[in-house]
Amino acid sequence: MHVPPIPTLTAADPQLAALIESEAKRQHDKLRMIASENYVSTAVLEASGTVLTNKYSEGYAGKRYYEGQQFIDPIETLAIERARALFGVDHANVQPYSGSPANLAVYLAFLSPGDKVMGMALPMGGHLTHGWSVSATGKWFTPVRYQVSRETGRIDLDEVRDLALRERPKVIFCGGTAVPRTIDFPGFAEIAREVGAILVADIAHIAGLVAGGAHPSPVGYADVITTTTHKTLRGPRGAMIMTTAEYASAIDKAVFPGLQGGPHNHTTASIAVALKEASTEDFRRYAHQVVANAQALAAAMVERGFELSSGGTDNHLILADLTSKGIAGKPAAQALDRAGIELNYNTVPYDTRKPFDPSGIRLGAAALTTRGLTEQQMPQVAAWMDEAVSAAVKDDEATLDRIAGEVSDLLATYPMPGYASA
Repeated sequence: MHVPPIPTLTAADPQLAALIESEAKRQHDKLRMIASENYVSTAVLEASGTVLTNKYSEGYAGKRYYEGQQFIDPIETLAIERARALFGVDHANVQPYSGSPANLAVYLAFLSPGDKVMGMALPMGGHLTHGWSVSATGKWFTPVRYQVSRETGRIDLDEVRDLALRERPKVIFCGGTAVPRTIDFPGFAEIAREVGAILVADIAHIAGLVAGGAHPSPVGYADVITTTTHKTLRGPRGAMIMTTAEYASAIDKAVFPGLQGGPHNHTTASIAVALKEASTEDFRRYAHQVVANAQALAAAMVERGFELSSGGTDNHLILADLTSKGIAGKPAAQALDRAGIELNYNTVPYDTRKPFDPSGIRLGAAALTTRGLTEQQMPQVAAWMDEAVSAAVKDDEATLDRIAGEVSDLLATYPMPGYASA
């Protein structure tokens, strides 16, 4: 059953409650390896479902446009103070609704329509909001896109520097949505200084690893840091922007009133809870275990013939090209889901297939680590993946069903935050 229990909802809307209960069981029974997903603690869940959702709080602590902020102001201040302490930054804004609006605030703060912004190309592992053509950021601004090397699958900072010197962007983004290797924040900072650009580190995927000391921090190198608060950080679906003191006012004005009205106070409280959890030694152990698990899984996948972008991973994320397996990413991901293994199909660098039917899959180790799995289980996970992909090629549904049962049996011994077996 869902934890916390939902008896009032069950009585008021049994149809919806049943769907929620089913989703909780699904999350319990499957190997959840979508790199942007995780499990939050029961404390985060409880904070998300409080009466804080009733309150409007346009403005910032001490400078609100509505009355009745006696307890909201301390909650937001607490979240800010915890973010500043955890990441070691001058300033934090915890109001952005999600990662994309957080990045949009950067554009509003520092750019005018048509200005040049530099980011990793989406097919290389970048994010839509780093200037890709179908995003407002690629339509309203002039995108300058860097790639990864065909040979290594890694960013060549010499090429990035040459491109930046030629194009002179006002803002440079580093980070992305499918980047399995360590981001060289000092190297990007040197390039940004040379061309007079503001450096923005988008650490949405790796924020928890940074907080836990399992990935180098952009603090001291990036002028602005944007991040979601879920993924590896294990908080609610929200976002933060952290800056040096110099850029605090510009960012705050861009978030409110520039882009949005009242913050979601229940989310702010949940962020505060997650940040407190992320300051513990248990969280540091988790962050390092995420990387150890991802690297163990990557090695086991390579042994089974999977071709990995850049050859492996330094963080939580693995990107695999399935061309040599004789199947595209989309049908493979769908078959893996039927086998109890949840991940997403994904473009790989220099992919010859279309984005909605790409060659690759993307997966991560954060949620498995939260459940308590270690390096010991990763060879079995890789074996199930290999067997399921082979079964998909042969339309062997019986094998997929068998694997799903074996996955469920394994996970029955690993508790899930937010769910308790009946």
